Amino acid sequence: MSLLTPAIGLIFWMLVVFLLLVFILRKFAWKPIIDGLNDREREIQSALDLAEETRAEMAKMKSDNEKLIAEANAARDKIIRDAKEASERMILEAKDKAIAEGQRMIESARETIHNEQHAAIAKMKEEVATLSLKIAEKVLHRELSDRSSQEKLIADLASSARLN
Repeated sequence: MSLLTPAIGLIFWMLVVFLLLVFILRKFAWKPIIDGLNDREREIQSALDLAEETRAEMAKMKSDNEKLIAEANAARDKIIRDAKEASERMILEAKDKAIAEGQRMIESARETIHNEQHAAIAKMKEEVATLSLKIAEKVLHRELSDRSSQEKLIADLASSARLN
């Protein structure tokens, strides 16, 4: 049983060696180990903080990008709407100009027709007057005493005038 129960001196020296080892380790090893662990913990924490900041920044950038995309889409829609309105306005202006030009041409044609009609009537009156003078002249050249020959002459002249 002496193997299972250690001697008091052995326990004492084991305790002294253990305490001496603890003291030496505490003085020289534990402080650098704990400092290294603390440094490692700070590095891990700063990496986690940086990752969280990066995640928050990425979320903010995503939100900003979505806002920029929405603004760009709104600007695009406004440009398209303005272009459509401008094209419709140009089409209406062109249509109005064409209608106005057509009305002006119709009025010009009416005025030309009216002027030509008056000119034709004036020319016809002039020719009728000239013809009447010629008939009167020929009637006067013939004998004025013979009434039947005058009437015959007038009838002949009138029938020849209608043919021309």
